[in-house]
Amino acid sequence: MYKSSFPKEFPKEFLWGGATAANQIEGAWNVDGKGLTTAEVVRKADDRKKMSMNVVDAKSIKEATNDLTTVNYPKRRGVDFYHHYKEDIKLFAEMGFKVFRFSIAWARIFPQGDEQQANEKGLAFYDRVLDELEKYNIEPLITLSHYEMPLALTQKQNGWLDRRTIADFTHYTEVVFKHYRGRVRYWLSFNEINTGTWGFHETGVVDSHLKKQEQENVRYQALHHQLVASAIATKQLHEIDPEAKMGCMLARMQTYSATCKPEDVRAAQLEDQKNLFFTDVQARGEYPEFMNRYFSENGIQIKMAAHDQQVLAESPVDFVSFSYYMTTVTSAIAEEEVNGNMSTGGRNKYLEESDWGWQIDPVGLRITLNEMWDRYRKPLFIVENGLGALDKLESGKIHDDYRINYLRKHIEQMKQAIKDGVQLMGYTMWGPIDLISFSTSEMSKRYGFIYVDQDDEGNGSLKRIKKDSFYWYKKVILSNGEDLA
Repeated sequence: MYKSSFPKEFPKEFLWGGATAANQIEGAWNVDGKGLTTAEVVRKADDRKKMSMNVVDAKSIKEATNDLTTVNYPKRRGVDFYHHYKEDIKLFAEMGFKVFRFSIAWARIFPQGDEQQANEKGLAFYDRVLDELEKYNIEPLITLSHYEMPLALTQKQNGWLDRRTIADFTHYTEVVFKHYRGRVRYWLSFNEINTGTWGFHETGVVDSHLKKQEQENVRYQALHHQLVASAIATKQLHEIDPEAKMGCMLARMQTYSATCKPEDVRAAQLEDQKNLFFTDVQARGEYPEFMNRYFSENGIQIKMAAHDQQVLAESPVDFVSFSYYMTTVTSAIAEEEVNGNMSTGGRNKYLEESDWGWQIDPVGLRITLNEMWDRYRKPLFIVENGLGALDKLESGKIHDDYRINYLRKHIEQMKQAIKDGVQLMGYTMWGPIDLISFSTSEMSKRYGFIYVDQDDEGNGSLKRIKKDSFYWYKKVILSNGEDLA
């Protein structure tokens, strides 16, 4: 007789931690030879509930490069992790972090993006970060490209639209793989690669002057070059450091059908397929048939080199990672839209919303974990999940029960997914320390367990203050996810 059995708790080796990005925390934008990045020429948003960000074109880039301040470009200042990294990592260690996700700023290593010789001061900075992590036995999880690339590559060759950028990127990855060999077990290629369909911030391609169909063609062409570069980097890593693992990273936007009307169900399926397409290529090694049809029917022509398909097939990723903030609703007929994490969809009347209009759906995390496990059968890693909120500093303390409640509900659903049989490697909540918001470039949208004394204009002491959630997450990690009270 068949006897069922299933895991009942988080695995002992589960990787608890937090996630950041260089362009949102480091600051020191013009220090030690670093070049200007694409993230540092995007002006701060005017409306916190609009996720479209400001348009980047040749004119705005010229204005940004002539402006040597951080007033309109807060990502240039971050929260000065560049000079506070020892203090910050010590705080992460106090919480019990098993892993810390951060990104390498490509322009710290190659300021122009295409030099032959690396900037030694840039390599040395990340050596120092790794030294601190090793002191506390914290695993690094490094993203190679997190919404920033050397701006010079946009100016010279329009970013990832030019195939030469593949060689520039893979020269960079070869250098960092060799330099940090044996010190980093887990790598990610491109952060939320699917958001490249929204344009400049992910691809470095200036295309705002093009018509919609031309834009779509350009963006998928640039993304094809990224997919090829990701496969080459994966092969490099396996050859240079065989013990290390490469993952892909998706902005997961689980899509619900607005009704059970078949046309709505089909529309939701199409949205989900377009979301998962990128992970399909990186995890399975080939373009799925449904996207080939989509390209054909929408006049999208992707130029491939003769060996591209073979490159993709030979080097699929070792694990699949994703961000999860919200779900969306899709119908065959456009309805009221909700913005969030570069995503728009119909409003779900059953869900609450954050101060920024992002709909909160913990059960959706369990749903997407099951669907992605069934689809890929590769280890999964939740590398972003969190709540941006308006925290208040009261008598030197921050009482953020709303954040604790949000995280508790999502971790409970993670545990249910593990019981369902999902192989989940770890969880790095987004923004363990307050940082500059990606979408709006403001400080007011705070995610962290650690408060940073800095306002939207950059005023403040940069003092780090533990929130109530700091002590709660410490308890969660110590109990390996058992004590969520």
